[in-house]
Amino acid sequence: MQLSVVSKTIGLLLMVFSLTQIPPLLIDFIYAEGEYLSFVISFVLTLIGGFLLWWPYRNIKKDFHLRDGVLIVVCFWLVLSLFGTLPFLLTESINDLTFSGAFFESMSGLTTTGATVLSQLDELPKSILFYRQQLQWLGGMGIIVLAVAVLPLLGVGGMELYHAESSGISKDRLTPKLRHTAIALWKIYVCLTALCAIGYFLSGMTLFDAIGHSFSTVAIGGFSTHDGSIGYFNSLSIEVIAMFFMFLAGINFSLHFVAWNNRSLMNYLKDSEFKTYALILVITAIIVLIFLSINAEYDSSSETIRHSLFQTISIATTTGFVSQKISGWPAAIPVFLIMVSFVGACVGSTGGGIKVVRILVMFRLGMKEIKKFIRPSAQVSVKLNQTSLTDKTIISVLGFFSLYAISFVIILMLLMFIGLDQVSAYSATAATMNNLGPGLGQVAENYGSLSDSAKWVLSFSMLIGRLEVLTIIALFHKAFWRN
Repeated sequence: MQLSVVSKTIGLLLMVFSLTQIPPLLIDFIYAEGEYLSFVISFVLTLIGGFLLWWPYRNIKKDFHLRDGVLIVVCFWLVLSLFGTLPFLLTESINDLTFSGAFFESMSGLTTTGATVLSQLDELPKSILFYRQQLQWLGGMGIIVLAVAVLPLLGVGGMELYHAESSGISKDRLTPKLRHTAIALWKIYVCLTALCAIGYFLSGMTLFDAIGHSFSTVAIGGFSTHDGSIGYFNSLSIEVIAMFFMFLAGINFSLHFVAWNNRSLMNYLKDSEFKTYALILVITAIIVLIFLSINAEYDSSSETIRHSLFQTISIATTTGFVSQKISGWPAAIPVFLIMVSFVGACVGSTGGGIKVVRILVMFRLGMKEIKKFIRPSAQVSVKLNQTSLTDKTIISVLGFFSLYAISFVIILMLLMFIGLDQVSAYSATAATMNNLGPGLGQVAENYGSLSDSAKWVLSFSMLIGRLEVLTIIALFHKAFWRN
């Protein structure tokens, strides 16, 4: 383990992150709300913190290995969330916010979970609201992926960081050089964000709300500048824009890249994960629509279709926007939607959950075992996009499932021991591990009523979900620390 390289890299990344205090500072100057001191102090402290970590090891030029990359990723998400608390703690506009609450909010933003401890958002300064949205946008593609594009210019390689942060089945680079890959992903990300913001603005949002909500939409985050979330606007056109870009953001960004390069939509239709992703959304929306219709939740069929479709896409992609409070719907529907959030979005997207491709592999593995049971001598392989998967890949998926299930049960039991009821504990665990955000029971409105210990447990749950379990669990194995 090369701790000097780890410290140097985290220091560089933290200094880059300090620059993110500038946009909300400019927002404060525009609206003249007097919050500038919070961001100035945050900028200075973050910059100094990064400098102190970087300076002692500035002249060290070593390539780091996978273990170093894993440690950097985990430490940086923790350190980033720690320094991300500063504006929340320094502002006088948020009353009674503890350090635990501020860390929870910061972690929720950076992991694009969208769970919040704050209320009365409509009364908060615009600079603070913008800062929350910005956290999600930065976390969407991953600060680490951004760093991969920047750090090679500073003499630090990034392949191990890329592997550690994006632990999906496929880690194939889109371009020969990793830095070019990261830049390509960010170009797509920025373009989608810009188009989404324009769509929101033309649909009736203010420029501030349009930019803020485009950040959290493309990041599949779910933070809003209003307590009512997307429902605040009560606009069909805004909801259509949100659904469209949530759907796009839930697709593997590699597909966006290939489709753009080839100028063809056929790449989407040839991809097994995309077809499964779209099919899951359609089936889920139909089921929700039927149940809402049977229970006559709304006066008109158009309203039923509107809200069932919006909530399906929002929760299935793990965004967490709401057009209506689903906690008031018949109990089966919210529980069903939270169950669907376990599937989540596609691998290589900004969404959370287990990921569609893993569910697809498990389903086809199940089909293989059924065929083998019927015909024991048959040679059956598990295929993805017409390519047979190796045993190593299948075992890694099975390993992920087992670690995910074990982590889920442990977090669930910890919350129940802390004092949460079964519904609240289950939905809070699912909402944080899947990076969804809204829950049921005690966490239906927000997470502000939870104890500090519960907030710390759920903060850890969000980190596990964001880094997809394996990266975190590896740190607890003694072999990881062995030279």
